[in-house]
Amino acid sequence: MEKSKKAFGLWSAVFLGIGSMVGAGIFIVIGQAGAMAGNIVWLSFVFGGIIALFSGYSLAKLAVRYQSRGGIVEYLVQGFGENIFSGSMSVMFYLSQLIAVAAVAKSFGTYSATFMAHGDTLWINIFAVGIVVLFTLINLIGASIVAKSENFIVIVKLSILVVFAIAALFTIKPALLSLHDMPPLSGMVFAIGITFFAYQGFSVITNTVEDMDNPKVTMMKAMFVSLLFVAALYILTSISVLGNLSLEKVIETKNYALAEAAKPIFGEWGFKIMAATALLATASAINATLYAVSDIGYTMAKDGNLPEVYEYHIYKSFDGLIVSALLIIPMILFFNLTEITTVAAIVMLIVQGTTHIAHLNLIKETGAKRSLVISAILAMFGVAGLTLYSTYKTMPEIAYYLIATFAIAFTAEFLLCHIRGRTILKQTV
Repeated sequence: MEKSKKAFGLWSAVFLGIGSMVGAGIFIVIGQAGAMAGNIVWLSFVFGGIIALFSGYSLAKLAVRYQSRGGIVEYLVQGFGENIFSGSMSVMFYLSQLIAVAAVAKSFGTYSATFMAHGDTLWINIFAVGIVVLFTLINLIGASIVAKSENFIVIVKLSILVVFAIAALFTIKPALLSLHDMPPLSGMVFAIGITFFAYQGFSVITNTVEDMDNPKVTMMKAMFVSLLFVAALYILTSISVLGNLSLEKVIETKNYALAEAAKPIFGEWGFKIMAATALLATASAINATLYAVSDIGYTMAKDGNLPEVYEYHIYKSFDGLIVSALLIIPMILFFNLTEITTVAAIVMLIVQGTTHIAHLNLIKETGAKRSLVISAILAMFGVAGLTLYSTYKTMPEIAYYLIATFAIAFTAEFLLCHIRGRTILKQTV
């Protein structure tokens, strides 16, 4: 019997990872990070990329040894066992993914509204909800469609971004990048937490392992190629933006700073083209992340963490994808996404750090280098602490939202275990 062709080869997996990362990150974060780090924000992207590489290495090693669509969910239960702690961390990871999709969708709505004379909140929300519905339908068709659509979208948006970044280098005003006007290094350090969020999405690659050709070779290559490419793009772009716009202008237009930076080079048409590119970038990030969310929902339900509705098949996907989309929409409509996205970033850092701790219990099985896994642990919790500290004065409520998120996750897991009698189970041996 002829073996069926897998949906993800090296470049499909790379495109999926890039598509998931290059979305909300570079199009939103650069303004917020620039406000803290000023004209050395590119250094924050360098350190953010290094930290992401540590985490990516650990996750790739886990993915090859424990080949499950559940990704981080599976690694947590492998490392900590079938108990309420691993289940609660899985619930937190799932919720943070949903919040991240809502944030990227809101970004899509914001850029869409720049094409309208009256881009008010109503239109922003209409566009944001619409894109989530669209890619939910695309993901319901199956993994092959996800891979093919990512290939097209990523090629288009990256071509435009690279052209912009290179062209912008020729119009840079050296005075704007002068070290004489460099802000304190502490600002750059605190901005690492925000810039790391721009790399969030690389873990999506691990969720493709069951659909991947030769994962032992492909997984690590796909992880490193996508992270290194994205890091280079972010560094180059941040230099181009801060070299063409004053810091005040970057802060003023922080929700669409890249589009604004295209104006001095290409005029009003440059703004519109870059805004359209932002739509592609955020759309592909939603596309890629929804693929992971549906798989996480499926694995958690199959193992006893979420209602059985997540297990029912629709074509080649699951009702869990629809339920996930229905949970994302209220976040778009009713929450302050600046605050809640910060909570999502910190939660994801903590969950990834906890996953790397679990990896230490499995290191003989994965063959990973202990020093690199420990570096990933220190990086994740260190960045989480820096992010919480740096936002405490401006957004003190973040700490309370974080506590509430943990409480909700542990309560939900406790009720599911004790009322429904279900326990999260290992899927691989």
